[in-house]
Amino acid sequence: MSTGPTGGSGQVDARAGRAGPGRPRDPEVDRKVLEAALEVYADLGWAGFNFEAVARRAGVGRPALYRRWLSGRALLVDAVERSGMEVVVPDSGTARDQLVELARQLLAEYLGVRGTVGMRMLVDARTHPEVFADLFARRNKARVTAARAIVRRGVSRGQLAPGTSATLVLDAVCGAMLNHALATPDHLRPVVSAGGDRYAAELVDLVLTGTPGSTPPTAPG
Repeated sequence: MSTGPTGGSGQVDARAGRAGPGRPRDPEVDRKVLEAALEVYADLGWAGFNFEAVARRAGVGRPALYRRWLSGRALLVDAVERSGMEVVVPDSGTARDQLVELARQLLAEYLGVRGTVGMRMLVDARTHPEVFADLFARRNKARVTAARAIVRRGVSRGQLAPGTSATLVLDAVCGAMLNHALATPDHLRPVVSAGGDRYAAELVDLVLTGTPGSTPPTAPG
């Protein structure tokens, strides 16, 4: 099975696919390389992802990558898993407040490099399943599970109507945020980002009540 573009050599760290112990690692080099890996993948996709492109973007020598990762796949997986791409919404406040926080985080991600990485992975998981299928599936499952829990808690606590479909609510909220980001020209992204909190709140209220800015009533008790 292919391990992806330009690999290296050395002992394998089975968990992360990185080269084994050697000289002490410089955390700053690690940071630069991992950030550059996400940027290169976002810009070029898997077809253009290789150690040379990442090293050039990071401003480091290729040997620094060879000492740390055994392959392009290992590097990209490491970059994705360590980039904080999870959406974390604490169980606090109402279901409405949690959905607003979910929407806010998704919009911020979709407007940045992590959102482009996620969309690239969606496409590449179909054409290169040996590289991306497991990574994309794990990332998606964690997000869907956390998001569905928000709606289910809201129903059980009387904050959302009985029978509220988690699928419909999340399709409406998450899909709207993705579409909003995709429809935003590059030069307007800072403006849209600055207004993201308000947009998230109005969007969730529209989904839950049919009226933007109208917070759904909370059952007593």
